[in-house]
Amino acid sequence: MRFPPSFLDDIRARVPISDVIGQRVTWDRRKSRPAKGDHWACCPFHGEKSPSFHCEDDKGRYHCFGCGVSGDHFRFLTELDGMSFPDAVERLAGLAGLQMPARDPEAERREEKRGTILDALRLASEFFRERLQDNEGAKARGYLRDRGLTPATQKRFGLGFAPEGRNRLKEHLAGKGVGKAEIEAAGLVVWGDDIPVSFDRFRDRIMFPILDPSERCVAFGGRAMSPEARAKYLNSPETDVFHKGTMLYNLAAARRAAKSTGTFIVVEGYMDVIALAQAGFDNAVAPLGTALTESQIELLWRNAGEPVLCFDGDGAGLKAAHRAAELALPMLKPGRSLRFALLPDGKDPDDLVKGRGPDAFHEVLAQARPLSDMVWSRETAGSTFDTPEARADLEARLNQLTRQIGDESVRRHYQNDMRQRLSAFFGNASSQPRYGGRGERGRYGDQQGRRNTGSRQGQAPGLRPAISDRLARSSLLRASGGQAPSLREIAIVVGFVNHPILMHEAFDYFADLEIEAPDLARLRASVLDIYAESAPDSREVIVAGLERAGTDTIFETYEKKAREVRLWPVLADAAADDAREALRQALNLQHRFKALTRELRQAERLLGEEPTEEAYEHMRAVKAEIERLETVEALIDGFGILSGRAIKTM
Repeated sequence: MRFPPSFLDDIRARVPISDVIGQRVTWDRRKSRPAKGDHWACCPFHGEKSPSFHCEDDKGRYHCFGCGVSGDHFRFLTELDGMSFPDAVERLAGLAGLQMPARDPEAERREEKRGTILDALRLASEFFRERLQDNEGAKARGYLRDRGLTPATQKRFGLGFAPEGRNRLKEHLAGKGVGKAEIEAAGLVVWGDDIPVSFDRFRDRIMFPILDPSERCVAFGGRAMSPEARAKYLNSPETDVFHKGTMLYNLAAARRAAKSTGTFIVVEGYMDVIALAQAGFDNAVAPLGTALTESQIELLWRNAGEPVLCFDGDGAGLKAAHRAAELALPMLKPGRSLRFALLPDGKDPDDLVKGRGPDAFHEVLAQARPLSDMVWSRETAGSTFDTPEARADLEARLNQLTRQIGDESVRRHYQNDMRQRLSAFFGNASSQPRYGGRGERGRYGDQQGRRNTGSRQGQAPGLRPAISDRLARSSLLRASGGQAPSLREIAIVVGFVNHPILMHEAFDYFADLEIEAPDLARLRASVLDIYAESAPDSREVIVAGLERAGTDTIFETYEKKAREVRLWPVLADAAADDAREALRQALNLQHRFKALTRELRQAERLLGEEPTEEAYEHMRAVKAEIERLETVEALIDGFGILSGRAIKTM
């Protein structure tokens, strides 16, 4: 029985070859890297004491460097176990959960047709490569040279040239014995009932062959040489062998490179992929003239857990990034996500590596943002949330987005993350009303301004029970180490002293603030003690309390520092709304920095315990996220000066 190649390919895609071979060998734990699909063992075909038998899941191949045997899933069973080929197919189909196909003469004819289409495309690719190298291709070679592509790079990607003339390729293929039907089915000519004579689809264009995962040419992309051409880039139409929404340019080569890098870089077009490869980024791929599809994301995840999507930093690039983020949300699973690298405005990867070199692109990748950041930034960018209705609307939209996530565990973590962001973004003004001023009768005070004391024994006078409990169990009042405070931490503490109304609105966030610098932590503790005694409504009362506690000089030092570096929103003469917005942003950033710092410490500990490549890459990724967050902080309008860098001199 003849099996359709697509059926055999499906088996290979569903069953890792290591699962087949692993039933007959013991993998060497020192040389194998299971997470990368890379396995070594003593060869089952000949006796040996040291492992020279190698198999790779992404290629679906094995090879012994001792005796030279090699093959795929089916050959392993037929050669080692003596199975017939149909028996080997039947066994592996069972492992893959596939039913054996019934003999279908029509399907066999389709497979035969696919073979002839692939033959036509292979011959066309050879024709285009030859034309690039002869006299007709001089202009195209000059263009590629001006774009910085070396002859070696052109050869590596199989670049070619489609000459002018309506029938050059068609006549060449006919001379090679390729029939009219096959040429048409391969999408190489424009034809139809309303076209009396078909003609070449690609003319006067630089040609980019598009390869399938088995590195067979299945389609082409063509870049017009003439500026008058109606389409700058032209792709092959959909055919029996080419479905652009399910394929990625350069996937086969990038998949090999991703074994060492651990990820893919997804860029916009062919030239970006090729320029990055020439600059040393061999793991770049691109969609084929369309926005990224669900099938393409699944294809990426099949080979890497967290691909990096690289977009221009302009409005169109951000829109594409947000669209990809929303598309991916329902598909998220543990260990499967996306990161987003935004390029400087007006630049594409090709421009960047040519103008500033590979290091500039490394910097962009190091600042790649997690998908959760893209969701948050899309919903909050360019909006104001100065009313309860606006805040409620934001919360509803975030809830609606996170509910789309199919995996329960990932959905729960996203919902928790968004709640934490909302909490830090707004403070707790929505759940904890502001206190009234002195002489104002309200829920929390009488006409003399005294606070209700509550009834708990040992409770600080004038403090509500919930706040007293938070003070009693807070472990953050202890200072540790000698770390210098960041400008962000200085701004938060100084801002709360200068604007007591914000303490009433966001006491919990101030009480939970993580500060390691001893003197700033001492100042914060003094402020909390003063608030516990009387919940003062004026800056003067707090400053007087600091004098009694002996921490007034610390406050004066830091307030002076805030003035020197122009942290105007947190100074005493700033408007309350400006201070509120500044502290909201600072608290949000502080929360993210501290969470990332804890994650970094854990990553460093894990790397020390088990120095694997995965542990190192995780540590590097966390450091990159911290650096990215520092960059984001420096760009926040009205608060850009609150850098997370530590103050070295006081």
